[in-house]
Amino acid sequence: MSATVVLARHGRTPWHEPVRYAGSSDIPLDEVGEAQADRLARWAAAAGVTALASSDLLRARRTAAAVHALTGLEPVVDARLRELDFGAAEGLTRAEARARFADHAPAYEADPAASPWPGGELPAVGAERATAAVRDLAADRPGGLVLAVAHSTIIRLVVCQTLGVPLRDYRRALPRLEPTALTTLLVRDDGSTGLLGFNVSPGVAPTS
Repeated sequence: MSATVVLARHGRTPWHEPVRYAGSSDIPLDEVGEAQADRLARWAAAAGVTALASSDLLRARRTAAAVHALTGLEPVVDARLRELDFGAAEGLTRAEARARFADHAPAYEADPAASPWPGGELPAVGAERATAAVRDLAADRPGGLVLAVAHSTIIRLVVCQTLGVPLRDYRRALPRLEPTALTTLLVRDDGSTGLLGFNVSPGVAPTS
């Protein structure tokens, strides 16, 4: 029996404007992000979510906490859902990273999968761990509707990994993911995965 896994990006943080590489940095939600988390919680209650999971980073846990408060679902915290680590670029804007690592920036822009920022996690490693987490969530809850709160880059990498899109193209193929936007995957018994929605604002129920 297949399961539906909805990956939601966490709510907005103080690093959203200007956009900074957050990665494994443990930063909180801002006031807007808290309101976005509340909206996600209302969506989850209306959609009939049956299980809840979250990255172990604070911004994801705070978003999941809002869902827990409204639905009573206890979040399963899974470190495999955490954001890609951007190494020495953590806390920098893209422009700042390009300036600081000028010799490396062209390689990153051409192929971020092969040339992550210095000290950063390889996208293939991040994609593998997060995809395994999604498959485990689905396998443990056949027929369920699982909401997993994660992060922009790792969600895009999971989509590429499961659909066979080269990881080097994750930024080109999936250029943006808004805070608390929903990405819905149908995970089948045979391990194959279908994409039902990407970057969908909460309020639109997932298709099953």
